[in-house]
Amino acid sequence: MKLPIVAYGDPVLKKVCTPIDETYPDLQALISNMFDTMYNANGVGLAAPQVGLAIRLFVVDTRADEDEEPFKKVFINAEILEETGEPWAFNEGCLSIPEIREDVMRKPNILIRYYDENWQLHEEEVGGFPARVIQHEYDHIEGKLFTDKLSLLRKQLLKSKLENISKGNIRTDYKMRFPKQSKKR
Repeated sequence: MKLPIVAYGDPVLKKVCTPIDETYPDLQALISNMFDTMYNANGVGLAAPQVGLAIRLFVVDTRADEDEEPFKKVFINAEILEETGEPWAFNEGCLSIPEIREDVMRKPNILIRYYDENWQLHEEEVGGFPARVIQHEYDHIEGKLFTDKLSLLRKQLLKSKLENISKGNIRTDYKMRFPKQSKKR
């Protein structure tokens, strides 16, 4: 089932998410729905806050080309233990912030600890594009967006576009949920 993706401006996107355990209701269905939602929106990663849930869960599928090994994983209660290497810029976007892409600096290698969908604990090193996607999704469960990493000037230049997204003045090929607007009295 495809879930609506929460748009920029919704408070859930700024929350530090809560860990879950094996008893989380309908977890396997949620994971499946998150992959369906991500694929429908042509994304490579999706975090639970982006579907309205403030829990420490995200999914990644970088759909690597033939020369690389495919990278499709579920991350539950993830913790980035280390980021190493020279930071490099990459033009990032976000399903919750459609039509905005900006260069973001991130380190190329990470060491991450997480549980998979079968509650197996992993600690592994990841590099390159998969590491970048993980860092982006990890930021979501920490209540951060890629726009938080931009300079004040860039944020100011994007302000009206971001406001339009939060008001629902955007068209996407996927279903979105927009923040409730306060009623004027």
